[in-house]
Amino acid sequence: MRPRLVVDYGLAKRAALAELRSGQLTRADACDAQPYLLRAARFHGEPTETPCPVCRAEPLTLVRYVYGDELGRLAGRVTGTAELAAMAREYGEFRVYVVEVCQGCAWNHLSRSYVLGHEEPPSDP
Repeated sequence: MRPRLVVDYGLAKRAALAELRSGQLTRADACDAQPYLLRAARFHGEPTETPCPVCRAEPLTLVRYVYGDELGRLAGRVTGTAELAAMAREYGEFRVYVVEVCQGCAWNHLSRSYVLGHEEPPSDP
């Protein structure tokens, strides 16, 4: 399972945290995870050892969502890493979005996205 077309949203995260620390962004605006996302983190997320950058009291949880034309009813579903490997063998191409969530203060941020699937990307002529 080799991710391709990886997009890292680290710069956006650093900008949001800088705005929060400077007072341009309120904590209520930064820590605004929807109840569905918090439930997904609690029941389907993968815990990390990385502390929340806002409250520093809770470790972050990673929630992975999958989207793609081939996925049908699976599109928009929360998926674990073990299931991603099986899906990568079954489907040609789909995108995975990884969201980091703090279950303590409700901080959430899109961390990265990437494409998986058994089809190789088109080669340039």
